[in-house]
Amino acid sequence: MRSTFSIPSVCVVLGLALWGSSAAAQTLSSPVPPGTTATQPAGVPHGQGAGVHSPLSPFAPLSKRDDVVAWSTLTDITTKVEKKRIVPVYPAPVAALNQKKLRLQGFMMPLEPGESQRHFLLASVPLTCGFCTPGGPESMVEVRTSKPVKYKLEAVVVEGTFHVLDNDPYGLYYRITGAVGVD
Repeated sequence: MRSTFSIPSVCVVLGLALWGSSAAAQTLSSPVPPGTTATQPAGVPHGQGAGVHSPLSPFAPLSKRDDVVAWSTLTDITTKVEKKRIVPVYPAPVAALNQKKLRLQGFMMPLEPGESQRHFLLASVPLTCGFCTPGGPESMVEVRTSKPVKYKLEAVVVEGTFHVLDNDPYGLYYRITGAVGVD
């Protein structure tokens, strides 16, 4: 007998089961012993993992455009620990973007179902899994549009007011509001 479950539906069920479990939180530790430095394992190519466009992706990487803010600018930040929280430290070129009208190019990560989106994340690389983020908060921007934007798997460009966030409750570093889709 054939199963009617797909891998994504099994992942959803498993994720919900884990999310809803009442098990106590687990303390995680680093596999790297204290006082040593982690190095790239032999045979593992550099430039893979979250925030890096895989050469095996069916989606083309972002094309070079002069009318958009480059992701290399947004991801060029550091972090520090402040009151048991990791907070971003923005360099002057990033801080100067706050409250400016600008354009961003990236891949849509819908936050709600539907073909038209008014609230989504824009990421520097395409999703490879519906339950995984493609990078850290420096490689994603929360987007709120004034008119719905049609969801696409390919890269999109949005324009709106950019906000550099200091203390977002969701851990986001950037937001763009009043955004519209640009061709």
